[in-house]
Amino acid sequence: MPDETSPPPARTAGTNAPALPLTTLRDCFALLVADSDPLALDGRRVPGLPDRLVALDELRDRLLARSCPQATSDAAWKAVIRRARARRGAWTVGAAGMALPALRAVASRLGEHSDLDPADVQAEVLTGFLTALATVRLDLPRIAVRLRWAAYRAGLDLLTQSLEIPHPDPGLFQTRTVAQTRADGPHEVLAGAVADGVLTETEAALVAATRLDDVSVAAWAARHATPVRTVYRLRDRAERRLVDHLAGHHGPAPADEPPTRLTGPPASSATPTTALDPVGVPSVVAGVLA
Repeated sequence: MPDETSPPPARTAGTNAPALPLTTLRDCFALLVADSDPLALDGRRVPGLPDRLVALDELRDRLLARSCPQATSDAAWKAVIRRARARRGAWTVGAAGMALPALRAVASRLGEHSDLDPADVQAEVLTGFLTALATVRLDLPRIAVRLRWAAYRAGLDLLTQSLEIPHPDPGLFQTRTVAQTRADGPHEVLAGAVADGVLTETEAALVAATRLDDVSVAAWAARHATPVRTVYRLRDRAERRLVDHLAGHHGPAPADEPPTRLTGPPASSATPTTALDPVGVPSVVAGVLA
């Protein structure tokens, strides 16, 4: 079983980079079970558990044991999920914390086959789990396995999409061809694309933040209350138009790919901080819990 007290791998994007979603989840879950009155399940209501309150970290360890009967696991998960659906908040974080070893394993496995930012992969895996938490059928067996598969499929969808889109040359904004007659930096190139009607201000801000500045797609998506996959598609369409424009292939955008405008907070290339809601859930999943 993974040691949840061990420090997670450090991010290399920068010393001020926000914590990874699963690291924040780990810390929030620890707060819920660390005090003298931890979040706990009444073991008397679940066959196979002690006849007392069982803190969720202890419950997680019991359910992960090979000796734990499937019936006990399903009954315990059913009780936790029902509380998460009815009470939300701390119980939703508690349910996700119980699944943290599985979520980490899923994110790690997907990350081995992708050059995506670990924050993006973890955010999508966690979002997939939380979405399934609200919809998984409780009358069928192997609840934990089905929750894990939902998290895996969400992360795999993101990975598949990232492999299907073109990846711009890292020197795209630095080449003489791109700069053309402008002797300016990459941000000025994007500003010129906005002035020429090739990109919207939102699209230019997205490309600048996630390609030129130290902002992950997950952080940008959370700040703008937009699903991560939607942001990847938005950036892909914007970069396709930008490359065509800079290469001299002028013309209107394809009919099915119009410049996109998002509603929400003003776009900025500054790195946003990771906000916490009242129960300590990172902003990247706050929209799912709302």
